[in-house]
Amino acid sequence: MWQKVNKKMKGMVEKVDYKNVAILTLGCKVNQYETNAMAQKLQQAGYSVTEITSSMIDESIDIFIVNTCTVTNIADRKSRQQLRKIKEYNPHAIVVATGCYAQVSREVLEQMPEIDLILGNNEKKEIVKYIEEFLSENEKITHTENLLETREFSDLGSVTYTEKSRAAVKVQDGCDRFCSYCIIPYARGRVRSRKPESIVSEISEISKKGIKEVVITGIHIASYGKDFKEDYKLIDLLEEIQKIEGIERIRLGSIEPLLITDEFVKRLSKLDKICHHFHLSLQSGCDETLARMNRRYGTEDFIKVVERLRNTYSDVILTTDIIVGFPGETDEEFEKTYEFLTKIKFYKMHVFPYSRRQGTKAADMKNQIDGNVKDERSKKLIDLSNKNEQEYNTSYVGKVAQVLVEEKVGENIFQGHTGNYLMVKIKLEDHKYEQSELENKIVNVKIVGCEDAYLIGEISINI
Repeated sequence: MWQKVNKKMKGMVEKVDYKNVAILTLGCKVNQYETNAMAQKLQQAGYSVTEITSSMIDESIDIFIVNTCTVTNIADRKSRQQLRKIKEYNPHAIVVATGCYAQVSREVLEQMPEIDLILGNNEKKEIVKYIEEFLSENEKITHTENLLETREFSDLGSVTYTEKSRAAVKVQDGCDRFCSYCIIPYARGRVRSRKPESIVSEISEISKKGIKEVVITGIHIASYGKDFKEDYKLIDLLEEIQKIEGIERIRLGSIEPLLITDEFVKRLSKLDKICHHFHLSLQSGCDETLARMNRRYGTEDFIKVVERLRNTYSDVILTTDIIVGFPGETDEEFEKTYEFLTKIKFYKMHVFPYSRRQGTKAADMKNQIDGNVKDERSKKLIDLSNKNEQEYNTSYVGKVAQVLVEEKVGENIFQGHTGNYLMVKIKLEDHKYEQSELENKIVNVKIVGCEDAYLIGEISINI
């Protein structure tokens, strides 16, 4: 075991094992899930693990792991910045780069002297082995398996959760869609689905911990089961999860619109634990732009999806992702998107200026859009999103909603989400509840107002 040497006084030294680990997670829920798994494996091996939100100036940290993201150029830059900052503040720390940026940009990271270990996404399951290999040899290590050639799901094992009310569960990895702007298939590989029995087992353990809600997540969960020999799809898995006692809510992560067929919705509507919130990844409201993006559906297809969901769930909330300034997007094409979005009226839209990613088809397309134009278009869509959100929140005033109370955020103020994922702050003025009476409970709340992005509620029926 490699040891650091702390000088205490002239002629005396103290040897200390490298056992304190900090993990910084960038990016999506899948990365967060994998961080939880790495933390668990390290703890089982005797390491002390802390999850952090930024690089820490803390000399007690021996090993820093940055679980990187590469979805945009900004994510790449943030990943590099965080990795460099660690050595600046903690020169004796061991720095580990893993995740999607490490997977696709190993050559860049190999040139950074600040980094000691570079591990791809599939190498996360062996995090302890690689750290101890470095501690033993004290030589830079790089391991990134070619995920485009990988066909087996890398099962990290059942993750032990510390969340009180909600847990994300990874059910698949990879994507076969190869949208022209997206680097993720190269960072995550092709579709690989986790065995149903492994998922059900993990969620059963989650329910025993008293956690009420699971979020089904992955890189492209609509493709779940595509790689199985038997005919088994996402809806089959959801029907199995529905049967697990103790779980009261099943929330879907971002889904491909084409998943939402008549048959899928018919079966889904019979599952009373399904949350009525669907994040449909649209990207553009213009057919010409969608074709250049290789999205494989048009606006008419998307309208049918929206109608299926709204006809099935009267309280459904729809959110989406939109890319503005995609190569070749003219003013006319952007206006088509704006009109389409005005018609659909999403509750919330996550708006991203197109980010040029080397290695994708879109990076070589002609008519790249000026940054100022992208900023203007982004602002226009963000304003529309804020308007929709405020109007919907206002329309909820006077209604009674079921809220899963997640945490105390102030004096007599608790916070949680409705089943369709509206944030609610519950103010208790005339009632005195112990924190344990409310947290991780689903309670009936009367909505009495709204502020910014959240609703204000009062408990309407005694718990």
